[in-house]
Amino acid sequence: MTETWLYGLAQLLASFAGVAGGITVGGAMVALFVVLDMLPRLAQLTRSFHCSYWFEYAIIAGTLFFTVTDLWSIRFFYAGWFSPFIGLLDGVFVGLLAAALTEVLNVFPILAKRLGMTHALPHLLTAMVIGKVLGSWFDCFKYPH
Repeated sequence: MTETWLYGLAQLLASFAGVAGGITVGGAMVALFVVLDMLPRLAQLTRSFHCSYWFEYAIIAGTLFFTVTDLWSIRFFYAGWFSPFIGLLDGVFVGLLAAALTEVLNVFPILAKRLGMTHALPHLLTAMVIGKVLGSWFDCFKYPH
């Protein structure tokens, strides 16, 4: 009975951690596209405002596709000459996501004030930092390279 209870508690904590991580990354993605005006800027640079919906559909399709491939550990085999291009795109994405996370951190004080949680803001930020560090360590030891 005790092992079942502990297993259930572990599953509950893992679920909470997954949802919290998803909310953090989702918030960063929203900040990336909304606060930084990426889609309107992309449409402006390409002079294709009439294709804005296609940009949105591409983002949604890419998110769903790569979420499924990550969840099911699907592997793709491609030519070695293609690797630098994929690496460049990954670097651009990580850089933009880091900028968006900064914007999310700028939104926290406003959100805390509206929710009446200004007293808990240092604890929320500390919890996020500890969560990111523990998640990185877990990823490092769970999937060693």
